[in-house]
Amino acid sequence: MKYKVSIIDDHALFRRGVAELLQQSENFQLLSQHPSGAVFLKEIPPYYPDLLLLDLQMPNESGLDILQQIRIDNQTLKIVMLTASDDDHQIIEALRQGANGYLSKDTAPDEILHQLHEVVSGQTALNQHGINVLAQQLRQQPVIKTASDLDQNFTYAKHGHLDILQKITQREKETLLLIAKGLNNKLIARQLGISDGTVKVYVKNLLRKLNVHSRLELSVWTHQHLNLDQ
Repeated sequence: MKYKVSIIDDHALFRRGVAELLQQSENFQLLSQHPSGAVFLKEIPPYYPDLLLLDLQMPNESGLDILQQIRIDNQTLKIVMLTASDDDHQIIEALRQGANGYLSKDTAPDEILHQLHEVVSGQTALNQHGINVLAQQLRQQPVIKTASDLDQNFTYAKHGHLDILQKITQREKETLLLIAKGLNNKLIARQLGISDGTVKVYVKNLLRKLNVHSRLELSVWTHQHLNLDQ
């Protein structure tokens, strides 16, 4: 099976290079390419691609704005931001708004294909700079100590205090806590005495209930929306 990919980028030469890279790969095929997000939104092919490569900085529009517009109607499309800039704020904002990855345009071709395969397999694509930025963001947030902290200090930044705990089971809270501590599914399963499959169900539920799109976003969301100073 080959994954269908669409490209949005205002640089024709770059689009051509990525298109050739995809066409030469075993796992991907080019579905469509567009010079702007507006053109993509107007000329969306009959079927959405499996993966969208979206330029972060284009004339007259922001890739973040296009990302927001796409996410209004489509929460499942895999979207990887491509950029020539390493703006720390944009890295975090892209992840917060639902991007499944962030890669520099100077990434080696083989690494691009590897990261894209990670994304369609359910992972998040980040280069080393992106990983460092995310780690710094998490280090700046308060340390979560116990699962009970979730019950005592759960807040929702944009809408004030919200009784979101009623939607989340105790096991899901514990899973969220361990995700925020950086544990993978296998370690979470061992910690909670449950199966890997059960952890996957909890993670899927948390993504839906908190309206985020990746484990990285779950971790960032937890650190940003918990008031642990009380």
